[in-house]
Amino acid sequence: MLELPQPYLLFLGDTTEAGFAKTAFGLRDWARDKCVGELSCSPDAISVGLPRLTPAEAKARGARSMVIGVANQGGRILDSWIPSLLAALEAGLDLIGGMHSKLANLPVLVAAAERHNRRLIDVRTPPANIPIATGRKRSGKRLLTVGTDCALGKKYTALAIARAFERRAVATDFRASGQTGIMIAGSGVPMDAVVSDFEAGAAEMLSPEAAPDHWDVIEGQGSVFHPAYAAVSLGLLHGSQPDVIVVCHQPGRTHMLGHAHYAVPSVEDTIALNLTLGRRTNPAIRCGGVCLNTAHLSEAEARQLMIAESVRLGLPVADPIRGGAEFEALVDNCLRETH
Repeated sequence: MLELPQPYLLFLGDTTEAGFAKTAFGLRDWARDKCVGELSCSPDAISVGLPRLTPAEAKARGARSMVIGVANQGGRILDSWIPSLLAALEAGLDLIGGMHSKLANLPVLVAAAERHNRRLIDVRTPPANIPIATGRKRSGKRLLTVGTDCALGKKYTALAIARAFERRAVATDFRASGQTGIMIAGSGVPMDAVVSDFEAGAAEMLSPEAAPDHWDVIEGQGSVFHPAYAAVSLGLLHGSQPDVIVVCHQPGRTHMLGHAHYAVPSVEDTIALNLTLGRRTNPAIRCGGVCLNTAHLSEAEARQLMIAESVRLGLPVADPIRGGAEFEALVDNCLRETH
């Protein structure tokens, strides 16, 4: 699996929109101890609130790499960024990118990396020699976050659950399956870059055999209902062989992201289909609860909705970012022993 040099200097380029700096914000929110500071190439660029450092200053503070924390439209590496990227290489930092544009495809960066003996690491590159899935049951326990749609909280939910397990002294690893998750964890497999025949094998590689009481909490991708991305979701479900799934949903979202002619499935249908498909490689799979993204609701509205949905579904329902008793009940249910 990909291993990343940490700590990081976060590069914000010249972006002025918070939405285009989601990778930097994700690292700040979930891997603050791995972030030394930030760098931009424009005085108008957005800040994530970390110390502003030059690459040389970041290197002196222990940074080993600079991460492109921007996810702009088209995933492009802009010409205006090149001087800053070169300065990082010259200061002794590796470069990490999760863009569609590859660092390794830019001759000026390749030449500088060779000159300074640094690495260009493109996170959206799957590991070599991924095996075909065996379907063999592995030791250890696994939880996978699944969704009614894309981009509604599967990564944040997995991270929150992994931390909750750790607080309870449960042996746990967060297993990242997307670019930002990989940067947060420092390792993982970019499932959306894996050839379809090897998706389940990549998931087996992502979550290997472990001690019987060890939990892997696996970041989900897409949705098995999504007309474009269901293949990734299904391969991850079959290969990870989860003992527990947690369904993620955004209340009020009615149509699939980017596919307005497809309605978002119900939470009940999402539970049922994931359990049906998941039983192919783990007959004992069960649903531990539902996590809602209630960022657009008031505290009172969110709590009322969680209570009502829990009664309706007969499962714990929580917002992992809000936490509270609802989330603790969900964690309890995920960890409970079944026979």
